[in-house]
Amino acid sequence: MLKAQVRMMLHNVVDPLEQLELIDILQRLGLSYHFEGEIKRILQDLYNINDHGGDVGKTKDLYATALKFRLLRQHGYNVSQEVFNHFKDERGNFKACLCEDMKGMLSLYEASFLSIEGENILEETRDFSTKHLEENVKQNKDQNLSTIVSHSLELPLHWRMPRLESRWFIDVYRRGEGMNPILLELAELDFNMVQATHQEDLKQVSRWWKSTGLGELNFARDRLVENFLWTVGVIFQPQFAYARTMLTKVMALITTIDDVYDLYGTLDELELFTDAVERWDINATNQLPDYMKICFFALHNSVNEMAFDTLKEQGFHIIGNLKKVWADMCRSYLLEAKWYHSGYTPSLQEYIENACISIAGPNMLVHTYFFVTNPITREALDYLEEYPNIIRWSSMTIRLADDLGTSTDELERGDVPKSIQCYMNETGASEEDACKYIRNLIGATWMKMNEDRVASSPLSQAFIEIALNYGRMAQCMYQHGDGHGVGNHETKDYISSLLIQSIPLYKDQRGDQLLMYKDADLHF
Repeated sequence: MLKAQVRMMLHNVVDPLEQLELIDILQRLGLSYHFEGEIKRILQDLYNINDHGGDVGKTKDLYATALKFRLLRQHGYNVSQEVFNHFKDERGNFKACLCEDMKGMLSLYEASFLSIEGENILEETRDFSTKHLEENVKQNKDQNLSTIVSHSLELPLHWRMPRLESRWFIDVYRRGEGMNPILLELAELDFNMVQATHQEDLKQVSRWWKSTGLGELNFARDRLVENFLWTVGVIFQPQFAYARTMLTKVMALITTIDDVYDLYGTLDELELFTDAVERWDINATNQLPDYMKICFFALHNSVNEMAFDTLKEQGFHIIGNLKKVWADMCRSYLLEAKWYHSGYTPSLQEYIENACISIAGPNMLVHTYFFVTNPITREALDYLEEYPNIIRWSSMTIRLADDLGTSTDELERGDVPKSIQCYMNETGASEEDACKYIRNLIGATWMKMNEDRVASSPLSQAFIEIALNYGRMAQCMYQHGDGHGVGNHETKDYISSLLIQSIPLYKDQRGDQLLMYKDADLHF
């Protein structure tokens, strides 16, 4: 009933700005997946008028123009950065009168992160809006708006993990003056219903994890719930339960094998294990120690089962594609192990070329393609074989975010130098300057992803958005340190808010009956 009411809203609202605001709220509340057709129709109509994505109506309103720019670009429309020239004076500077419009400044700031390389106007808008938002938020004239601004300055909306952002925004929206009780109630109900689906997914994959015995290896991290959290960050929609359970298996196997290479295996053993994965042959395990045999058989059996599912469902024999990504990853692990044992510090470029594979982004993304795509195409399989740019940039974002959050801890326990140390060694920069350089590199990589997300390719837009979500999830998990580390408080909070604690439901904000869902009782 609530979804039908929202559809009527989308149909009946005729003011362009109100349409944009409704779409934005639906996205931020995590509800837009229910209304993809309606949203696409509205945005197409808005794009077709006003000079293909220019100002909303006949106004020169900063807030409206920036909101339209962001939403259209987000949905793949080509909107020129020059729409923001309307807000400059005769000297080419942004007008001073804009500084007091905090809502407009925030909209401009968020829009600037949809830029691609070479868009100087958008770089100016980011610098301009950031400066004045930082100044205005200190004055705290509107507490709710100041909360949103501080949140955005910490990490922009375009870079945030969608599911966690929705959980945060539901609380913010509840307190806002313009709150629509229908949207709020639907968001709360939908969040709890989807959470219940996630809980069932986690129970299922927990049984698999226990059956493998990998969690009992004394050197390996037991991080199944954290791995599952990644899949929720990447693809939360309830219809993708199979993808989440299979991806959690892939990530759990990656975590264990990563620990084999980083923490436990000798160089001779690692070469034997790499050879076994390359050959994908159980007979190649005869020379492996028992702990490696357990790892190899868990990997071999799980991946073969995934390939069998695809063969049954779509008639594609993909074991060769899956074997390749595991072999590539293990070779990259082995190279890092050799660097470590020889004391070699690679150049930053040399490090990144290998680390974009060793971070397991290509592995996860190739598996993801098979889990979410129907029908699979031969053209896409050939395209994925060489790890196209969208996979490369996504993997690079994961790698660099990981390095910023974990490199110090990993070096202390014994690991190859990360991007920060490679840059310091190559240039003589301080650690502070190296970290700043890596952050700028992440921003530059996002601009490349923004460009590639609308480039022609045989991959679906849904898959490309998932590739971006991997980057978003990495920035979420490593924003406050190692999200996979023992006792990371932020990760515990994420798990609690997304997977365990349901939202108390208010029928509306006028004092009607309070409905509450009992906290879920999970038995893993």
